[in-house]
Amino acid sequence: MATTGGWRRQVGRDGGLPLFRAAGVPVLLAPSWWLGSAAVVVLYAPMVGRLVPGADGVTGVLLAATFAVFLGLSVLAHELGHTLVALRLGLPVRRLRLFLLGGVSEVMRTPTRPGHEGAIAAAGPLVSVFLAGVFALAAAAMPEPDAVWLLVAQTAFANAAVAVFNLLPGLPLDGGRILRAGVWACTGRRASGTRAAVVGGGVVAALLVGWAVWGVLAGSEDRWVRFGVCLLTAWFVLAGARGELTAEHRRTWPDGLTLTELVRPVLQLPAESPVSGALTASAGRGVVLVRADGVAAGLLDREMARRLASTSPHAPAEQAAVPIRPETVLLENESGDEVVERVHGTAAWEYLVVDLEGRPAGVLRREDLRAALNRR
Repeated sequence: MATTGGWRRQVGRDGGLPLFRAAGVPVLLAPSWWLGSAAVVVLYAPMVGRLVPGADGVTGVLLAATFAVFLGLSVLAHELGHTLVALRLGLPVRRLRLFLLGGVSEVMRTPTRPGHEGAIAAAGPLVSVFLAGVFALAAAAMPEPDAVWLLVAQTAFANAAVAVFNLLPGLPLDGGRILRAGVWACTGRRASGTRAAVVGGGVVAALLVGWAVWGVLAGSEDRWVRFGVCLLTAWFVLAGARGELTAEHRRTWPDGLTLTELVRPVLQLPAESPVSGALTASAGRGVVLVRADGVAAGLLDREMARRLASTSPHAPAEQAAVPIRPETVLLENESGDEVVERVHGTAAWEYLVVDLEGRPAGVLRREDLRAALNRR
């Protein structure tokens, strides 16, 4: 969940520099974080000279760099709030990443209850409010304003600003997720909450653009910095809201569609069958390979089978089998939304559908489900 909004392969390559693990979750620093920190130093250093008489340029840069670090740690604490609550509710978190506009906690499964959605969303702003209070009390306890006082006071203000901005009622901000949870709880439909929060995201983006334009027209001293930051943030909010709406469409089971309509027939073959024959039999249906002792060896992977058949057509089909795991087995009476959630949360191309007695009833292919959701 980003500090400026949003929840979210390879760690250390597409995510940034690995720092450490918090509660088992990798924490990464994206390259764009350095750009944001440099901008903080450039904007903050001159302020030190104006507000703290006698402070030289070196002092200003050092305090600005320290403030950038404090801000990064504050964002990290905000995201850890989201992460720890998600883990406590049984939702795995892929990683926590700090970047230009804040941070994101990549929760791997969608909350199934509005209360869980709201709790995870509220955790980050609550941490920011707590930090704002702690730093504000520390600033009030200092005997006289000086460079250190300015650093502490600015950190308090930054945390308060992060909390207030994130509580604005629009996706992908935390406030948008809280709004979605509220509408979801009232209507019983997550999609209704998403639509309401996406509209809220559009309103937030419009207000940001309006404030930026007003600053330019009024000739504010910070008008161009405000203009750039507001436009960048507005773009981020709009892109995040659109992504949330698209993701909602992809995870919402279409009305009137049944799992039976998507499931392909299933055929059971001996695991020692020639892979070329098993590949031919798999046209338009799924194949469960069964060993002589009656234990399923797995589902035939068509792509793996093609490669094997091209070199060894008489090799046992079991060599091209993908093991059947508990998370890749679906009950034929599962609700559509449960099926979508399972498919989105599991890395597999095919899922075995079984009846209430555990007998194979068909195979669901990821591509078939994706096509059905896209048609919607």
